[in-house]
Amino acid sequence: MSRHQKDPLRPLTAEERTELTRLSRSQSAPAAEVDRARALLAIAEGASYTAAARLVGRGHNETISAWVSRFNREGLAAVRPHHGGGPRIRYGAREQQRILVEWARSPERETDGTATWSLSLLQKALRRAPDGLPRVSRFTIARTLHEAGLSWQKSRTWCETGVSLRRRKRGLVRVSDPDAAVKKS
Repeated sequence: MSRHQKDPLRPLTAEERTELTRLSRSQSAPAAEVDRARALLAIAEGASYTAAARLVGRGHNETISAWVSRFNREGLAAVRPHHGGGPRIRYGAREQQRILVEWARSPERETDGTATWSLSLLQKALRRAPDGLPRVSRFTIARTLHEAGLSWQKSRTWCETGVSLRRRKRGLVRVSDPDAAVKKS
């Protein structure tokens, strides 16, 4: 028998029901989102928390209760899982922007000791800067640069993907590939 429901599911709006139904039938959505949508729809149709837990392969109805409480607070956003544990996310949007600002700055030969950035040198510069990131790792820098559309080139420098400088009669010209985003994926 199902336990007493402390926070019963609120009535679904037509939009929420449509989106949950679409998501519950999806073949390409993440499995966690499909399971949450199926459980919430089952509860909305009158199933107990225990029955909904069995439907999505969960052993305890406490998980379903947490999903319902979160759905009542956040709506459809509750279907997407949050950070699932492990170390907390240390470098958010502000810190990632700081990494990109440092990368965009041309290195000074005297102070930085290089003419082009490598991950190690960029890490040292970020750790040394007064407004820098004293514990940033090379992995975090690489992930941030990659997410920004930058790639590691054979010349061992980070440069913008799909953009290059070409020598023409009138001087250096910046040329960009319109299909760079498609090719990168």
